[in-house]
Amino acid sequence: MSIGRLIIILCLFILCTGSALCDSSGEIRERIRLRIEAAGIPPSLQVGEESIYASIVLPIFYERRAYEPAWIKNNKPAPIVKDLLHVLQSASKQGLRASDYHVRRIESVFKQTESGGSIGSQNNPTQLVDLELLCTDAFLIFGAHLLKGRVDPITIDAEWHANLREVDMAGVLQTAVTNQAVDSVLQSLLPPQKGYDRLMQALERYRIIEKAGGWENIPDGPGLSKGKSDNRVADLRERLYLTGDLADTTGADETVFDSILETAVISFQLRHGLTADGKAGPATIAALNVPVRSRIQQIIANLERWRWLPQELGKRNVIVNIANFELDLNYEESTLVSMRVIVGKAYRRTPVFSDYITYMVLNPTWNVPRSIALADILPMVKKDVNYLAENDFELLSDLQGRVEVIDPMTVDWSAITTENFPYRLRQKPGSKNNLGRIKFMFPNQFNVYLHDTPAKGLFSRERRNFSSGCIRIEKPAQLAEFLLLSDSSWTMKRLESQLAAGNEQTVALKKPVPVHILYWTAWAAADGTVHFREDLYHRDTRLIRAIFEQPDGDD
Repeated sequence: MSIGRLIIILCLFILCTGSALCDSSGEIRERIRLRIEAAGIPPSLQVGEESIYASIVLPIFYERRAYEPAWIKNNKPAPIVKDLLHVLQSASKQGLRASDYHVRRIESVFKQTESGGSIGSQNNPTQLVDLELLCTDAFLIFGAHLLKGRVDPITIDAEWHANLREVDMAGVLQTAVTNQAVDSVLQSLLPPQKGYDRLMQALERYRIIEKAGGWENIPDGPGLSKGKSDNRVADLRERLYLTGDLADTTGADETVFDSILETAVISFQLRHGLTADGKAGPATIAALNVPVRSRIQQIIANLERWRWLPQELGKRNVIVNIANFELDLNYEESTLVSMRVIVGKAYRRTPVFSDYITYMVLNPTWNVPRSIALADILPMVKKDVNYLAENDFELLSDLQGRVEVIDPMTVDWSAITTENFPYRLRQKPGSKNNLGRIKFMFPNQFNVYLHDTPAKGLFSRERRNFSSGCIRIEKPAQLAEFLLLSDSSWTMKRLESQLAAGNEQTVALKKPVPVHILYWTAWAAADGTVHFREDLYHRDTRLIRAIFEQPDGDD
């Protein structure tokens, strides 16, 4: 064969191959379109045994791009596929599972197609479309989980109303593809508050402890306290050292409970909401013996709760942590004042939601909810009719559209039951009023609000779940002052004067203040200290189970 003829054949081969490469993008585009259209409405896409979960957003993304592939360039995976894999492989940092985002299948197809596209080596178009759809679905689902959580809270708790963040995820993916910035775009979907980052770091620390073997249980026995000598003291030292409550005390007698160990026990107790007496009694030992795996799951559950919060909590805000029985007044993520609160009983649980405090009422009247009137007050009245007068309650009856005050002595209480109770109860303002001197209102579907209380002694209790759902607060005057900061016409002197007058008065806030009623059983403080609380309403177990179920679609 002559050299000239060989050159002609080679040129034709290169020309044909180049033409095929040029046409490959168009073929991939058509295959994407056909796969999506064939899936029906709503789409039911499968890639092998992998389900495509973003059944609504994925088609929208490709329709906007006229089905142009986002992850395939020149008949092989684009560089951003590696970027996506790197991000997905680190999903555990957020308390999520990489396996929920097609990681293994993407890795497999990527390896098979990575070297394709060179002359004489063509990738299988079906594999390329598989990779394309898997990458898009993985980005959209992982992004949605970062943005608003892995679990819809209402599906596991009807008393949890989350203000989920919403964005155009198809637009977010387009930005990531256009700018070749998968990592930074996904990171931008995370909660922006420092508390989320601190809890992520806590998760990493506790996973390191777990990988090192965790901690052993402290054996049963009598309580341990300063001055006592016991072989279990060595176990206590080791346990507190692992979580950073006890510094390295080389040289100390390991079996003697000294003052350094007492300080470490107090540190642990403060982090777990226990009575900080420095003694390792039954409650403290029980908390010490909670396995590290359980603490990790607790952290994961609360990372999820962070993702349920609004994008902005407000420069100035009020946060109530039900599980910690505490209310914080915050400015720019710094806590100015903390106070104790009393929250709902186990069967009258305080709901979780965000809202705005719009007004407060000084010297409020209490219109008793019917459920409380029947369950709590009626039994007391049937025992002693004087209960109403002694506690400043008025008995009201609605007669022909007119509300009238009824003399309780004229009622045959023996004939009154919860089924036929025809009255309403109202408690007059004053020192006995269950709402105290001030109530703080943020009208909501749960009819929950913050209020003062005459029962101040209850704030000294360690566990404070005594209310009927509303939240009693320890320092109402300080909360009022915080809310009125934007209104120069109100001073503390004026507030105290109006309260002393005893007249009911509504005070509208010039600027509503965000209030967030939350349920955090684990969080990391500004100094990095990790705190845990009892799962008061048994919400953690259900949430953890839901987090590790198969992911839901976007519909």
